[in-house]
Amino acid sequence: MNWGVFEGLLSGVNKYSTAFGRIWLSLVFIFRVLVYVVAAERVWSDDHKDFDCNTRQPGCSNVCFDHFFPVSHIRLWALQLILVTCPSLLVVMHVAYREAREQKHREVAGENYRRLYPNPGKKRGGLWWTYLLSLVFKAAVDVVFLYIFYRLYKNYTLPSVVKCEIPPCPNIVDCFISRPTEKNIFTLFMVITACLCILLSLVEACYLVGKRCRESLLSRRESGRRETRQFRNPASAGSSAPITRPGVNDIGCSPCIALVWWK
Repeated sequence: MNWGVFEGLLSGVNKYSTAFGRIWLSLVFIFRVLVYVVAAERVWSDDHKDFDCNTRQPGCSNVCFDHFFPVSHIRLWALQLILVTCPSLLVVMHVAYREAREQKHREVAGENYRRLYPNPGKKRGGLWWTYLLSLVFKAAVDVVFLYIFYRLYKNYTLPSVVKCEIPPCPNIVDCFISRPTEKNIFTLFMVITACLCILLSLVEACYLVGKRCRESLLSRRESGRRETRQFRNPASAGSSAPITRPGVNDIGCSPCIALVWWK
């Protein structure tokens, strides 16, 4: 694995993320990717080899293992980590597309050109939607995989012994799983970290939507105040002052102003 390229991708994702996104990235990289590469993969390396059944019937152990473990934990986690990290890379690609478009526009229009994006990495317009959808997708992927794990391995735990009576087994045989306690610990650890990642993704999505709503509300208030000032001070806008009849409170004028005029 080329760690230089991987470091460059991580720095790019970290650069264009919010504070919640940086926490999510640290959680995924340290507590999920590193744990998977360093420890979890070795725990499941002897999964099939040490699956022992108390029978010598040819094919019985293979059939029982395939029945109780249709998909390996390690392969499911690998697929989950790939799908969870891909949306963050799409955000980096979107920013790179903006920067390339800005560069091409500058080459065509010259130095005194009008910028297409004041800040290509700022989450506005299409980039905001890309970032928000990436958060929703990441949370949805983790939820789907948690459900898959729950359906395959009830309560996310592995029993020490499973009973199998699938042909060609001659009768009900006992099959023993290697290191079930250690595997249960790693499984619960990965489930807990996935739940934390889901929570962080949802919190970050709410933060982005709330921030956008707040900015929109403040912009409308500022626009309303500007219009009110222009109405109250028409001379500053280059127009003559409107004639107000006694006792009539015009739109945009407060009752106090009308009362002073009447006196």
